[in-house]
Formats: sequence, C-alpha cells, structure tokens
Amino acid sequence: MAIILIRTIILYLIVLFTIRVMGKSELSKMSPFQLVVIFMIAELAAIPIESSTASLISGAVGIFTLLFLQVLISMISIKSERFKNFINGRPSILIEKGEINEKELKALRISLNDLMEQLRIGNAPSLSEVEYAVMESNGELSVIPKADKKPLTASDMSLAKEPETMPLILISDGVLYKQNLLSLGWDEPFLKGQMAAANLMSYDEVFFAFCDEQKKLHIYVSTPDQKKAREVMTCATS
Repeated sequence: MAIILIRTIILYLIVLFTIRVMGKSELSKMSPFQLVVIFMIAELAAIPIESSTASLISGAVGIFTLLFLQVLISMISIKSERFKNFINGRPSILIEKGEINEKELKALRISLNDLMEQLRIGNAPSLSEVEYAVMESNGELSVIPKADKKPLTASDMSLAKEPETMPLILISDGVLYKQNLLSLGWDEPFLKGQMAAANLMSYDEVFFAFCDEQKKLHIYVSTPDQKKAREVMTCATS
C-alpha cells in the first residue's frame, strides 16, 4: 500500500510538472494532436500505479518524451504555418458574407441542423444575422454577426455601420501569412510600404500584424526586453 502511495505521488508531481511546462493552451480548447498527447500522458501515468511490477522510471521517461515532442512541435508550429496546419488542421469558413459554404459543410460532415445548433449557442438564432461563421481548428465555431446586428456602442450613436471584413492575421512572430494578405486584395509591396512608415524594414521585426473588421492595419513589435508587445501603427488602408 505504501509503495502505491509513493508511486502515485511521484507520478502526480511528474504529470503536474509536464502540464505546467506544456502551457495553459493545453488546458483550454484542445486540438486533436494535443488531445492525443494528454491521453497518452494519462495512460503512461496510470500503468505504473495500477501495476507494481511496471517500471516507474519507464513511465516517467515516456511522459518526458511526450513533453519534449509537444514542446518541439509547438515551437516548429510557431515558425511554420504549413506544419501547423498539417498537425492541427486549419480553420474552415462555413458562412462567408452571409452565404453558406456547402463544400466545407460536406467536407467536415456537418449537417445544417448541427450548424444551426452551433449558431444558437453562439447567440445567433437566425442565419440571416450571420456575416461569418468559422470552424476553428479546435472544433469551436466562431460567429461574427452582420454589422447591423451587433450591439450598439457609444461610437455607433454617431457613426453609420458599414460592411465589415473578416479580421485576418498577416504576420505572426515574423512569419508572413501570404494567403491572408491576398484575401484582402493586398500584396507584399503594399504591406512593406505600410511597415516602412513605422520604420520596420523586415518581417522579423514584427511580432504581430493583423487587419481588423474596418480593414485597418495594426502592427505590434516586441519591447527591447521581449516581455511585452506594443502597437506601433494603426492605419486605415482603404
């Protein structure tokens, strides 16, 4: 009994340490890859506890190996969008500008009833109120309502709503999302011209850049100590 108790405490501390190192994102909405890793860690931890003949060291080595692979793959995913899409999949646009994307629905094997249910959960009871609906890579549905269906803000009282575009990431940690750039009707010379206005000559200098619903470009750079990222530019591009 004492041996089981000690082994359980040791494995508990190992798993707790592993989850902490893997990061908070592993505890939120998990991708299929992250889900597999969590299940495998749980299985590796359970075997030495259930069987006193199973090697405690072997279980610990297996857990730390998964930790190493998870951290390595996460780091590669940050630098390579193609690799990230291969591992985690990519978001799928199910509704675009109020129109249902039947091809994506069939590819994801989602029925219209399932789609309507998820829209209701996302506080969009009517399909006519939805501008965009995106199935994220973690399986969660993000819903962007039409401009005239959004709640009023103080600025809305004096400004008329205009059709909005879908927010898109353009640069993340120095990596250019060329497909998103093309989706906005922009090209690299245009983007580099905007960056030059903020004295940024290379994508490596940009921590994060995105285009918001009003088609305004936002650019963030890391502080010298790389502990925070601050916005250095916000400009309307159209």
